[in-house]
Amino acid sequence: MRVLRVLICRVGAMGDVLHALPAVAALRAARPEWTIDWVVDERWTPLLVDEVGAGPVVDRVYAVPVQAWKRRPLSVATLRSLLGFRRLRGRYDVVVDMQGTLRSAAIGWLAGGGALVGHADPREPPAAWLYGRKIPRTGAHVVAQGVALLGAAVGVELTPAPAQLPRILTAEHWAEATLPRRPLCVLTPGAGWGAKQWPAERYGALATELRSMGFAVLVSAARADDPAAAAVVAASSTAASAAAAQLRVCDLAQLVALLRRADLAVGGDTGPMHLAAALAVPVVALFGPTDPARNGPWGPGARRVLRSAASPTSYKHSATPDAGLAQLTVETVLAAVREIAAGV
Repeated sequence: MRVLRVLICRVGAMGDVLHALPAVAALRAARPEWTIDWVVDERWTPLLVDEVGAGPVVDRVYAVPVQAWKRRPLSVATLRSLLGFRRLRGRYDVVVDMQGTLRSAAIGWLAGGGALVGHADPREPPAAWLYGRKIPRTGAHVVAQGVALLGAAVGVELTPAPAQLPRILTAEHWAEATLPRRPLCVLTPGAGWGAKQWPAERYGALATELRSMGFAVLVSAARADDPAAAAVVAASSTAASAAAAQLRVCDLAQLVALLRRADLAVGGDTGPMHLAAALAVPVVALFGPTDPARNGPWGPGARRVLRSAASPTSYKHSATPDAGLAQLTVETVLAAVREIAAGV
């Protein structure tokens, strides 16, 4: 049997990378002798490799400075960085664009030429112009779609495998030294756009109830001035007591270590919630305009997905709060928490 060299192009965002991992983990399990490398936004490398570049799924990561590219898309530095992928021509037998954007397709085309494979109906239609092979999309959930695409691209029948994430020792030591020992709930209130955000005051009220149930409640944030996280902490305070939730600022490696130790996570359709699901943390996921049948949490742990029938499916990046998401009450979320706690 031929040993293939495969390059995955799924640059970001965090949730997209996590949703691609079950397919790539399945290929690693089915063909451990193959070379599997990955092009990813430099921000998400801790999802794939540790501090010395080793990971459980991929052999090598090519980290790209997506944020710098966005700030200066037409600069000489951006063009030089992108064209640098031409040096990979001939190194891979198959290059698979699992992102479906013009950026990821351009990277794949530069790296693989005619070996580039992608969906026949990519997220950004011009990306298909660069594909040497176009695979019809099958499956409802993006994980199933990714598994079908990768399997067809390399000629191996795959079924989704649990995502395996590396352990970064400095982050693991940080978590051991700083996290509460009692049952821990992590709230992830941020979102890619406003329509996906549950109101901060409800997260605050939820934190108060969770605290009374015996949970230590942490609100994850990438920076200290994160407005969504700060609003939740403030909303969890009352005139008679201190905040029920504590802000916990951490980088991605620390977030992975934090969630490994969590007993529960509550959040919307956002990267940290998908990370918790991938790590088998029990999850209560709060969905509004995006469809959980396509983008819902994926992982081996218990999960409850809450979505009002009043939420129309839309992926438009609207800042206006989704009316259906606003109909999800604190009591509804608490009921889902209790169901998970009872093992229902």
